[in-house]
Amino acid sequence: MKWEVVIGIEVHVQLNTVSKIFSGASTAFGAEPNTQASAVELAFPGVLPVLNKAAVDKAIRLGLALDAKINQKNVFARKNYFYPDLPKGYQISQMDLPIVEGGKLKILVGEQEKVIGVTRAHMEEDAGKSLHEDFHGLSGIDLNRAGTPLLEVVSEPDMRSVDEALAYVKALYALVTWLGICDGNMQEGSFRMDVNVSVRPEGQKEFGTRREIKNLNSFRFLEQAAKYEIQWQIDTLEDGGKVQQATVLFDPDTGETRMMRSKEDAHDYRYFPDPDLLPVRISDEQIARIRGEMPELPAAMQVRLAEAYGVPAYDAALLTSSLAQAQYFEAAAKASGQGKLAANWINGEIAARLNRDGNEIADCPISAERLSGLIARIADNTLSSKLAKQVFDALWDSELSADDIIERDGLKQVSDVGAIEKMVEEAIAANPKAVEEFRAGKEKALNALAGQVMKASKGKANPAQVQDILRQKLA
Repeated sequence: MKWEVVIGIEVHVQLNTVSKIFSGASTAFGAEPNTQASAVELAFPGVLPVLNKAAVDKAIRLGLALDAKINQKNVFARKNYFYPDLPKGYQISQMDLPIVEGGKLKILVGEQEKVIGVTRAHMEEDAGKSLHEDFHGLSGIDLNRAGTPLLEVVSEPDMRSVDEALAYVKALYALVTWLGICDGNMQEGSFRMDVNVSVRPEGQKEFGTRREIKNLNSFRFLEQAAKYEIQWQIDTLEDGGKVQQATVLFDPDTGETRMMRSKEDAHDYRYFPDPDLLPVRISDEQIARIRGEMPELPAAMQVRLAEAYGVPAYDAALLTSSLAQAQYFEAAAKASGQGKLAANWINGEIAARLNRDGNEIADCPISAERLSGLIARIADNTLSSKLAKQVFDALWDSELSADDIIERDGLKQVSDVGAIEKMVEEAIAANPKAVEEFRAGKEKALNALAGQVMKASKGKANPAQVQDILRQKLA
């Protein structure tokens, strides 16, 4: 039987406000346990929550970027459940009237575009953290994180593969960091993903039973967890078993998911409007102000880069994976006048080096200005592709310009026709068998002769000129 995968994703975006969503306590990461928990987070009797306006502004910012409806009246509710790191016994969240409803996010999977629907985005407070590994036979509770503002972004179940799920979360990650509403530090929990996975026979309209993989904090873990879960569900069904709705956890050490609990439905949480918080009312003027403060969005920039610099859609999507990378590209492209070459080097050599070292474009040791110097020398045929790689290596490990390196190491490409003709004639004389094979119709023999010329020139001869002059001499 052929199976179809159905995936929906809930992402908890930690909003980068200075203080918590309902108190003035700091949200700074890394403080000693329980030093940043105020009386509000500790649920002392008589304390009242006060909404952080900056969190509301950031939620509106994302809603506008998703082309969603901003509910100008939205309401906080109490989500009731017991857990040791939730002193109140309930979480303040939004249920029936969230701040953002509807919306869409375009993704690119290979060369294929797809639009993923966004059901809603609602504000809520984070819980504290249980610490199990630091205490023998006991658990500790750190409430520093309690009350940190979150925006939970819920997708429609529109994804039909792990690749689409990855493209969606990466696009959303790029958007929230681009907008400046989240620092994107996944190791610190700033961007956490819950992935709902189900399978159904191909052609069936009804969804299968879903299982939710909780608290994934890396794209690699999402890929591994979703692939394992999909195969587990297919194997279970093909063996005659049933998939039961459940919450599962992913173990990175084993690469497997394991059941945490049977999944609660919304009624289990006994939602009701929080009596301590008035409805949030958003004015037209507030929305207009936030819209006016927003940067050019990734999707719009992708179209502009394609039109202004001749960059293919796939390359433009990679270049706009972060605002810093898009700005780096534009600076290099403008300085060199070579948009396609700049895109190739940034998406190619630079991306590979940064990925190898686990760094971002902000950590790149080659500035956009120095990269443009290298690109300009490739464009004017001063450097062949091989020589350009040598210069790039030297640029990475020094603060010199491309011109300085070319001069220092004598790497200027030989484009003098007379000099190349001499080397070509010597190669022809020294390789009569290759000459005979080429004249007999073997095209590969020409490459062998060209290789001899490049070797004689120590890689400095202009490859295109070498090919042209060889053909002329052998005609």
